[in-house]
Amino acid sequence: MAQHSCHSEEQASSHSEQESCCHPQKSRPDYLLWGSMSIVTALYILHFGFSQQIVFIRWLQVLSSAAFELINTMWWGVALGIVMLAILSKIPREFVMSVLGTGLGFKGILRAVSAGVLLDLCSHGILMVAAKLYERGATIGQVMAFLIASPWNSFSLTLILFALIGVGWTLLFVALSAVIAIVTGVLFDALVARGTLPSHPVQSHHDSDFKFWSEASRRLSGTQFSLQFFIDMLIHGIKESRMVIRWLLFGVVLASLIRAFAPDDFFGHYFGPTVVGLLFTVLAATVIEVCSEGSSPIAADLMNRANAPGNSFAFLMAGAATDYTEVMVMREQTKSWKIALFLPLLTVPQVMLVAWLINSFSI
Repeated sequence: MAQHSCHSEEQASSHSEQESCCHPQKSRPDYLLWGSMSIVTALYILHFGFSQQIVFIRWLQVLSSAAFELINTMWWGVALGIVMLAILSKIPREFVMSVLGTGLGFKGILRAVSAGVLLDLCSHGILMVAAKLYERGATIGQVMAFLIASPWNSFSLTLILFALIGVGWTLLFVALSAVIAIVTGVLFDALVARGTLPSHPVQSHHDSDFKFWSEASRRLSGTQFSLQFFIDMLIHGIKESRMVIRWLLFGVVLASLIRAFAPDDFFGHYFGPTVVGLLFTVLAATVIEVCSEGSSPIAADLMNRANAPGNSFAFLMAGAATDYTEVMVMREQTKSWKIALFLPLLTVPQVMLVAWLINSFSI
């Protein structure tokens, strides 16, 4: 497990010095956070205190009502997410690295997926860790499995999805995304073995002296649990939740705009549980460049308004699989366009097949 951070302890590439979706450059204000927060706050207050006055302005009524409903639905998930981030902030990253291990083949892929699910990072922040894993000798299959399993399988976002789409659907989505990550990892390693993709220039290595349980026991015994310890931990959780909240609020703005200006029949027709609706959903996920947290309110609308749970899953998964930033970082780290382009090539067909099956069994 690891601290909720957008970057690895050692910077993995030149991208780490650029502005990312996780943290804006310190020299400029976080316009996305404060802008989205201002809009959502204004809409919430408008609906809470002036709903009768705006009843004749249909689009504004729907806009404010959507923001009000989404915030009331998600607040407890956000609160629990902050607590989880506070706890994770005290768990060193080397524990997750030890979970990744050195095992090759299917066992190594399973370890990579486990480490990816445990890490609480946004879709762009996870890139730095994935690049570092490749640099340290993880196979390309492990790296891809880790990358696909990570973006929205974080504790904080899982809790938010519990609130938005329900526990059952969320757990199913997490399980299916893990399956896709495993299959993709196995396919990548098989293509490397066949010579279709270039092999890793570095042999896998790992600190075999690191003993997970004994080290965990040693650190726990050396920790003083005081009131100040828990206060500091909670403060850190609130600070680290900024990345989650900024994109979540932006997602609320987008979802509210969609509700206000995309009628239900239009939304249901073009993004409904059909093959055409699924294609439009994947296209939208490719075009809309938001972090995983920002995708969740839109994914919830695809399930609740369009009655298309498969499309909801596809929107969450395809956004990470087709992200041009991921493709470019993988190209830079592996020095291979082939490897980078095989990420969407192998992943998107699986996502669409699984999404189609979900829609088919849900109708």
